[in-house]
Amino acid sequence: MKTKVFIALAMSAALSLNSTAQEKEKRFGLEIAGGPSFATSEFAEGLRMGFGFDGTFHYRFMPYTGIYAGWGENWFTTETSSSETNRDYEETGYVLGLQFKHHFKGSRSSYFLRAGALYNHIEVENDNGDILEDTGHGPGFQLAGGIDISLGSGWSLTPGVKFNSLSRETEYEGASKQLEYKYVSARIGILKRF
Repeated sequence: MKTKVFIALAMSAALSLNSTAQEKEKRFGLEIAGGPSFATSEFAEGLRMGFGFDGTFHYRFMPYTGIYAGWGENWFTTETSSSETNRDYEETGYVLGLQFKHHFKGSRSSYFLRAGALYNHIEVENDNGDILEDTGHGPGFQLAGGIDISLGSGWSLTPGVKFNSLSRETEYEGASKQLEYKYVSARIGILKRF
């Protein structure tokens, strides 16, 4: 009987310590990330590799679950035989979503998964920087995942991958055009928890 009581008390103490550790972990975070982007649909002729960056605010409201919100920018350029038809495609806007984050067993590092809604727009510019088209803001979605590598003192390195999908309609020279703006990005970021 004493053995069962001892085991029950030991398990209760272990659960209490785990709960206390979760409570002490900081709930807020600010992440800045950037990296290359690769189109998964050819929405323009002569499309080249793109680049983007974003800033994201995190709030953990449960032990492994939180929300994230942020702003980002991503752009692609085209290279065709005529410089008059080269275009820059610039996407900017907002994201709001849920994040699941869990530590690797026996490690201070963790993995994260994200799913969010986008509210973005796409501007198409010529070589001179003149805006030729602007789709206006509209909905899209984002899926992401990565690793949170703890550096200590509330700082982390956050390499990851994300997929963005945005379908917007625009008019150019009197014709309606549907842009299927879909891409995968490799991002590396720095996160500060507070």
